[in-house]
Amino acid sequence: MRHPDKESVREELQTQIQILGFFVTTFWVLEILDQFIFQHLMRGGLDRFGIVPYNLIGLRGILFAPFLHGGWGHLIANTVPFLILGWLVMVQQTRDFFTVTAWTMVVAGLGTWLLGSPGSVHIGASGLIYGYFGFLLFRGYFERNIPSIALSLLVFFLYGSVIWGVLPGQPGISWQGHLFGFIGGVLAARSLSRVRGDGRI
Repeated sequence: MRHPDKESVREELQTQIQILGFFVTTFWVLEILDQFIFQHLMRGGLDRFGIVPYNLIGLRGILFAPFLHGGWGHLIANTVPFLILGWLVMVQQTRDFFTVTAWTMVVAGLGTWLLGSPGSVHIGASGLIYGYFGFLLFRGYFERNIPSIALSLLVFFLYGSVIWGVLPGQPGISWQGHLFGFIGGVLAARSLSRVRGDGRI
């Protein structure tokens, strides 16, 4: 007979793998379709569905932009940190992933739409990655329990240097998406800590 706790952990891990696998598979399938089909069928390919600042139709990018990428290099660079940080968001509770993702997509999308350069198109999962980073970094501060603090410290140790990506820098990089994605993650950490109540040590 299988131990119920071990069985529960195994099922939870399988669920987490399926969720992350669905997102990453979507990233890759859309990029493959874009590279080999849509870029030849319409101007801008699927990237046209990204966030276009100050353009009402560009608001659709809040939903679509995180799943679109500007080439293989962009996609590969986002895949690994998405998997690592996305899984760390799930470590304590799998459903946290969906809450943080929703907060990040909305805040990053609206912030980019309001502050992005006119005529630019913003795409990529990096806004989500910064959202997960912000959530994990500030979760320990808001929840103030030992597991959350330990996770925050681990994430700071592993990815602390990426914080500079929220500042204007390299041309072609959406620092607005990074900045507001990070803010969205912080807001998600604050919101979830309030839902769960005061867990201070």
